Amino acid sequence: MIELLGDLRAGRTPGPDALAAFARGLADGSISDAQAGAFAMGVCRGPGLGAEGRAMLTQAMAESGETLRWDVPGPVLDKHSTGGIGDPVSLVLAPLLAAAGCYVPMISGRGLGHTGGTLDKLEAIPGLSTEQDGTAFRRVVAEVGCAIVAANAEIAPADRRLYAIRDITATVDQIDLITASILSKKLAAGLQALVLDVKVGTGAFMLTREEAEALGRALVETSRAAGCPATALLTAMDGPLAPSVGNAVEIRAVMEVLTGQATGTPLEEVALALGAELIVLAMPHRMTTDVREELIEKLRSGAAADRFARMVATFGGPRDFAATWDTDLPTAPVIRDVTSTTDGTLVAVDGRRLGEAVLRLGGGRLRQGNAIDPAVGLADVAQLGAPVTRGVPLARIHARTEAEADRAEETVRAALTVRMEAMETPPLILERVA
Repeated sequence: MIELLGDLRAGRTPGPDALAAFARGLADGSISDAQAGAFAMGVCRGPGLGAEGRAMLTQAMAESGETLRWDVPGPVLDKHSTGGIGDPVSLVLAPLLAAAGCYVPMISGRGLGHTGGTLDKLEAIPGLSTEQDGTAFRRVVAEVGCAIVAANAEIAPADRRLYAIRDITATVDQIDLITASILSKKLAAGLQALVLDVKVGTGAFMLTREEAEALGRALVETSRAAGCPATALLTAMDGPLAPSVGNAVEIRAVMEVLTGQATGTPLEEVALALGAELIVLAMPHRMTTDVREELIEKLRSGAAADRFARMVATFGGPRDFAATWDTDLPTAPVIRDVTSTTDGTLVAVDGRRLGEAVLRLGGGRLRQGNAIDPAVGLADVAQLGAPVTRGVPLARIHARTEAEADRAEETVRAALTVRMEAMETPPLILERVA
């Protein structure tokens, strides 16, 4: 380990044996948190690991624990987002794919930096726990068609440790570390195909299209090198994809899509695009237009909502969540509208500031181990390019206290720019990386 850190400090790429030993040390505890943090910082400050080193670290982290094998009557598929604000696509897509006859063993993460975590959002549902053992994970995937869980001690344990350390050492957004973290869990899950949703914009880790394309290519190439077919879609993330940023408030947005109360929304559109991409990747004989129509039918019929509700109940949540979600989800005691002071168009959204507002409300972690308040966040956030009228809400704050709402309002106002000028709504899907 000393030699590995010395190589990084000198700007040299560690060899494959050193990276494999590092992954084993993370898994068995022989490497300390301090050494792991130094490794992450060394990778960030130096030239990185390169394509070969990145692939070796990814494979070593995937093999640091158990690798799953499946015996199910359909394709085993998954999706991963690189992180953004107001991005609960996984919670729509996993049950949607399950309703279409696919099997989705989704191993997800908690919030990193200013972005929310899929597991934190799910656990805003009362009673639900995403900490499931391997037996329960396999059973739910086989019976329900999808399971969204935390990586347990058996699945990619090296990533489990490094993931938490990156969150508190400002080393979240380095391309090699992102790639190894994402793909180590996905490869260990025994997938037949993978689609990556690479976010780009002020609400994402990748601020520019060039950065996002580089990450997309790294993910696709590394996944394919490991034998898992993959493609990536670059999607816009200047503002929240859902009209909400937080945990329970994003679950509300998810249920509105799954139950047909919100149609034609950006959240639904990205879920449909990723779902069609993934199914055609796994089954090249299928036509994208036909697959998309099938997925729309699964949403409109309630089949996808039923799969989600079954998963929720199996993980300890309410028994009929598809029918009772509106009253089951926690609510904050202080709800305040942030209204526009002028007419015009919402021409700019600082997504990072919105994410930071939710962090300070208690909806994320400022330090490792911080408890999360599932009820707080931002709801009904105006979409970029939307016309705005004076006195009409730009967003709705859900806070624990009036003082916290005051601070959040100041940040939200600074994050949303309204001007008297025309603006076309920017596209959601920017590019496909194959």
